[in-house]
Amino acid sequence: MTDTSHSPDGALARPFDGPATDAALRRFLDGLPGVDAVGLEQRAATIGTRSIKSSSKAAALDAVLSLIDLTTLEGADTRGRVRSLVSKAITPDPSDPSVPRVAAVCVYNDMVHHAVEALGAHHAGSGGDIAVAAVATAFPSGRASLAVKLQDTADAVAAGADEIDMVIDRGAFLSGRFGQVYDEIVAIKNACRRSDGGHAHLKVILETGELSTYDNVRKASWLAILAGGDFIKTSTGKVAPAATLPVTLLMLEVVRDWHLGTGQRIGVKPAGGIRTSKDAIKYLVAVAETAGEEWIAPTLFRFGASSLLDDVLMQKQKLTSGHYSGPDYVTVV
Repeated sequence: MTDTSHSPDGALARPFDGPATDAALRRFLDGLPGVDAVGLEQRAATIGTRSIKSSSKAAALDAVLSLIDLTTLEGADTRGRVRSLVSKAITPDPSDPSVPRVAAVCVYNDMVHHAVEALGAHHAGSGGDIAVAAVATAFPSGRASLAVKLQDTADAVAAGADEIDMVIDRGAFLSGRFGQVYDEIVAIKNACRRSDGGHAHLKVILETGELSTYDNVRKASWLAILAGGDFIKTSTGKVAPAATLPVTLLMLEVVRDWHLGTGQRIGVKPAGGIRTSKDAIKYLVAVAETAGEEWIAPTLFRFGASSLLDDVLMQKQKLTSGHYSGPDYVTVV
C-alpha cells in the first residue's frame, strides 16, 4: 500500500507504526473510543441556542458568504447555467459592491472549463479569488472502477479545477475494507497533481447519511485524513440526511485532534440542507468553539450550498434597511 500521509515537518503523521495495511488501519479505527451520541447531540443543541448581537451578525453573515461553495450539480446543467452561477459568485449583490465574494463555484467535471472561462481573471488559477471545485470519482454514488475515477479526476484537473470533491466507496467502508478505501483516496490525491507541479486540493466526501452511526463517521473522518485528504466533507447533498450539526461537530473534533497531534490543519465542509443564515451561523459557532476561530477561513471551512447565498443576502439587506426586499432582490441562477 502507498504511504503518502505526512505532517508538515515530513514525519509520518499517523498514530500507528509501519505501513497502512488493511489490518493496521482496522486495528486503529476499531480502537477509537466510541462516540457519546447523547453528549454530542446535547452540545449541538446548546450551540443552536446561541444568540448574537446585530453588529456581530453583520460580520457573521459576511463570513458565511466568504465560505460558500456556490453549487450546481444537476443533470440538466448547461454552459449558460454555469455562467450564470459564476456571475452570481463574482457579484453576489449588484447593488452593493462591498459584499464578499464566495470561496468557490462547484460543478460537475465536464462543466469545469465553462466555469474557468467565465471566471476569467477572478479564477484562483489565474491569481483571482474564486476557486473552481469539481465533483469527481463517479459522484454521487462512487460506483465505478478506480480507473474511471482516476480519469474523472485527471480530466477535471486538466480543465482547470482547483479543488476535487471525491466520494468514498461507502460499500467498501461499511464492509470493513478500510485498506481499499485508503488506497483509493491516496490514488485520487496523486491524480490531483497539476502539470505545473502543484495539486488541486482534495475534499473527501464521506456521505455521512449512509454511514448510519456516529462511530462510523469518526472512523471515516480519520481514514480520510490519514490517506491525505485536505478537507473532509459530510455529504453529496443527494442523500438524506445530508449535513447535520452533530455530524459536523464530530468531524470538527477529529480535525482538532489531528491538529493537536500533528500540527497540520485539515478543512471541514458541511454540504446539503444548509439553506438559512440562522443555520449557517450555528455552524460558525460550532467551528469557533470546537476547532478554533482560525478555522473560520476558506482554506479550512466551507459550506456546500446552492440557496444559502440568497438568504444571506436578504438578511444583510434586512440589517441595512430594516426590512426585506421583494422576491426580485436576489438573482436566480
